[in-house]
Amino acid sequence: MATLLYKLGIFAARKRKKVLFGSLAVLIIAVSLGLGMGINLNGEMTIPGTKSEEAMKVLKEEFSQGKGPEGGTIQVIFKAPDGQTLESESTQKMIAKTLESISQDSEIASIVSPYEAGTIGYSREIGYAVITYKSEATQVTDASKEHVLESVEQARSEGLQTELGGSVEFTQLEIGGISEVIGIIAAFMILAITFSSLLAAGLPILTALIGLGIGVMSVIIAANFIEMASFSLILAIMLGLAVGIDYGLFITSRYRQNLVEGKGVEESIAHANATAGSAVVFAGLTVIIALAGLSVTGIPFITVMGIAGAFTVLVAVIISVLVVPALLGFAGERIRPKSKATSIQEPPKVNEHSNRWGRFITKYPLPIAIAGILLLGAISLPAMHLQTGIPDKGSKSTESTDRRGYDLIAEGFGPGMNGPLAIILKAETTDKAQATFTKVGKELSELPNVAMATPPVTNATGKVAMVTIIPGTDPKSEKTTDLVHLIRDKAAEIKQQDQVEVMVTGSTAVNIDISEKLNGAFPKFAALIVGLALILLMMVFRSVLVPIKAVLGYLLTLTATLGFVVLVVQDGNLSKLFDIPAAGPVLNFLPILTAGILFGLAMDYEVFLVSRMREEFTHSGNAKNAVLSGLKNSGSVVTAAGLIMIAVFASFIFVEDVMIKSMGLALAFGILFDAFIVRLTIMPAVMTLMGRSAWYLPKWLERILPNIDVEGESIKKESEVKREII
Repeated sequence: MATLLYKLGIFAARKRKKVLFGSLAVLIIAVSLGLGMGINLNGEMTIPGTKSEEAMKVLKEEFSQGKGPEGGTIQVIFKAPDGQTLESESTQKMIAKTLESISQDSEIASIVSPYEAGTIGYSREIGYAVITYKSEATQVTDASKEHVLESVEQARSEGLQTELGGSVEFTQLEIGGISEVIGIIAAFMILAITFSSLLAAGLPILTALIGLGIGVMSVIIAANFIEMASFSLILAIMLGLAVGIDYGLFITSRYRQNLVEGKGVEESIAHANATAGSAVVFAGLTVIIALAGLSVTGIPFITVMGIAGAFTVLVAVIISVLVVPALLGFAGERIRPKSKATSIQEPPKVNEHSNRWGRFITKYPLPIAIAGILLLGAISLPAMHLQTGIPDKGSKSTESTDRRGYDLIAEGFGPGMNGPLAIILKAETTDKAQATFTKVGKELSELPNVAMATPPVTNATGKVAMVTIIPGTDPKSEKTTDLVHLIRDKAAEIKQQDQVEVMVTGSTAVNIDISEKLNGAFPKFAALIVGLALILLMMVFRSVLVPIKAVLGYLLTLTATLGFVVLVVQDGNLSKLFDIPAAGPVLNFLPILTAGILFGLAMDYEVFLVSRMREEFTHSGNAKNAVLSGLKNSGSVVTAAGLIMIAVFASFIFVEDVMIKSMGLALAFGILFDAFIVRLTIMPAVMTLMGRSAWYLPKWLERILPNIDVEGESIKKESEVKREII
């Protein structure tokens, strides 16, 4: 691989204009097609085959009132002014005026007032009207939404608190914007400090933006042909930007080192592509395999999300080993590190091949390793009570009308009203079906944590009925989850006694099933990537203990990351610092997604650090010097790369959406733990303690393992042969 990348580096440097303009042409084509087709991210986070999904199918088949799609709905939630109720004459007039104003929109199919539907709370102070549109929730136009907001604002100005809820979303998911700009600016500043050159700092940013544009636009194009959730695009943006900058940094940094060592521009480019480029390809493939491996979960939206992220990383790798060398060809000697003036009388440096951090770690390896492990172990503890789910409107900021509407519904009707359970009762025959449905409905209403249950409503055939149960707790509560399981456990008994099949669905039940399915898939996925890491690292580093150490470090990173997320998102600690509106369950696909992404990125840092150590050990045979050399030559680059990753991911922490916020939080602190505590502290300390045994590999295993050259040894051997011939 090193030889191929060496030749590719020479080609890109010599044909730099064609390579650069060719990549820009691909970018322009991708942008034109993507913007022309438009963003069509309407995929839902559902899992076919779950109990709630099957029940939802029955519900739609048996109670559908038409063949067309179900219209989107808006709940207009009212709270009477102080000292009044919704039955006060003045309040009724204001509500009637508001609904009359809203009804002027021709896209509305029907409006049912709180007085017609009886949707008025116990205190008579809170109630809601239901607006149903002719089109699906995702197809309701911005003009219709704006019309509703104007009518609502008018009601508020007259003293009537009016908020919104329902299936039509008023707060859109942020895709692209200030977060990415902040991340790019922070990355540029880190690169400028690292390289002490604005030109050198700009190269990785430029190539990352080219790769990001091609990758993200390709994902947008694909979204027009397959169902894709909006989070797929957000993940692609996060990863494409972060790894694109990092990979450009690694190759540019090695190029500058080659110039200092006396190599010419073209040779420096080719050698950087052969060495750092090989590590980039290996690290990128590791990330790609980890993300594509999400398909083993068998969950469609997770699979699509993983493939979208993997494709963006693939584009970043290709751009890094092709366009970065071309831009280095343009830059030439202008980004050579400035050499410090030295005196002839100045004695040679004793610690020329090490830095202070390396000497500190190799002097006290045992206490440093223990301290690092104990620190991450303590941070991992909250992960033991991890609770997953899908954040609902109750997790949004109190500044949003969605959240205020959610709180009003809970205040007026009880917390369970925000997550009702739809119970489907299916009889084998119509004989005495109604009486049986009534009996079963009564039994279900007497279960613990049931605040209210409606009488059974039968369909046209009389063989299927629906009962709506309002839990006594909110949708995120573990007691609500327990109620869903209790109803399902009770279903077997009811089936045997009354010959009635009982099914549970509704958004709350669907979210519970998705979370449990994802939690069940997590161990299988984790085992897959751990096994993969052991095999790949064993091939790269020709060692048994180094891969085991790397995997244990990754597991420590993962548990600490999940522990920190639970501490902040679920337990509510430091919530003000990270602007978390309300404590709640961790996003249900976050653990498995974090496991895949952190695995790939952790292997990035492992490869760049340990490959330098192995290079030195192969040359000198001194294990301690190998650790010192790795930290000296690659430590600063890994530090910069880690800071860039953290800056990019952390920029997403302060967006409004809680799901994106939690993803940014997990990845930013995951990189912080892995790069700075595991890879730059614990790992070199453990390597020092293991000494020469770290590089032991049985001869029989060495014979069967393929040799992956990420240090450019083949290039060095060819150069030595050429020098001998000359």
